[in-house]
Amino acid sequence: MNKGFSRWTLVVGVLLLAAGIGFGLLRQNVFQGGLDQFQAGALSLWEQPLFELGNLPISPAFLLKAAVYLFLLNLLARGSRQFLKKRVFSRTTIDEGQQYALSRGLGYTVFFGGLVVGLQAAGLDLSSLAIVGGAIGIGIGFGLQTLAKDFVSGLILLIERGVKVGDRIEVSNLLGDVKRIGARTTWVQTNDNVVIIVPNSELTERVTNWSAHGRTARFSLEIGVAYASDPDRVREILVEIALANKNVLNEPAPDVIFVAFGDSALVFNLRIWTSQHLRTPQVLKSELFFAVFRRFREEGIEIPFPQRDVHMIPPPEPPARPSNDTPAEADDSPAAA
Repeated sequence: MNKGFSRWTLVVGVLLLAAGIGFGLLRQNVFQGGLDQFQAGALSLWEQPLFELGNLPISPAFLLKAAVYLFLLNLLARGSRQFLKKRVFSRTTIDEGQQYALSRGLGYTVFFGGLVVGLQAAGLDLSSLAIVGGAIGIGIGFGLQTLAKDFVSGLILLIERGVKVGDRIEVSNLLGDVKRIGARTTWVQTNDNVVIIVPNSELTERVTNWSAHGRTARFSLEIGVAYASDPDRVREILVEIALANKNVLNEPAPDVIFVAFGDSALVFNLRIWTSQHLRTPQVLKSELFFAVFRRFREEGIEIPFPQRDVHMIPPPEPPARPSNDTPAEADDSPAAA
């Protein structure tokens, strides 16, 4: 314990002695000339323009200030979105999709408006950006057209609101809930709790929106019965089974459609409405199929399966061959006589 303490005491003492000597030398202007030259060189490099944008010199100092300004501007845009969503929208009846679209629009407005103000405050003539805009246009034409298309599609989604946050959509064999609409991509959460990131341009094409008019949807179950069954009785049973399920809506009421005379069965469609199983329709269909199977067994209604009658045609019998025991016919020739 004492050895460790004495060792640390020695180290601290040496450091204090070195600091004192260095401070004394600086006060005596021993290194003052070299320090002044270093400071002057560093300051010159810090403020040395790397290039000019219009009449505005771009130096490392300007780039650092611009980075800090953009960071603060981004924080301001996010803060404005959060304030609008939590302090204003929470007191209104605007739905979640409209809240998201309006808050995003405000964030974009604050960011781009602040960017224009910052460029003007820095002394940049915005009319001189025409050349830069032309170069950016060429870049978009060659390599950034997909990125620009997704960004414009994101703005269209927020304005037209064909797809909103919270909607249940189906696009490109993907079924899920919209969780986030960004500037370039949209996050879709599936029933497996997996988030699929979809480019916004795909959502401005053909999309099935299951919840555009509310969280209510209709599903159909195809059911076949034997030809000996009474169609009217089958319809009554299917409607009773649907109404007995608590997840099936009574209004609109379930109905049954006689679809076709199948090869082996009479085909019916049981159509039901639900607001509880919009995300998990297979669960509701499974419950109804279990109930249909039990009820049909009780009622003696047969659920057929494909059957084929095969008729075997026996092959034709071969012609009868003469037997060796048959007596030879009499020879009527003159020689025999």
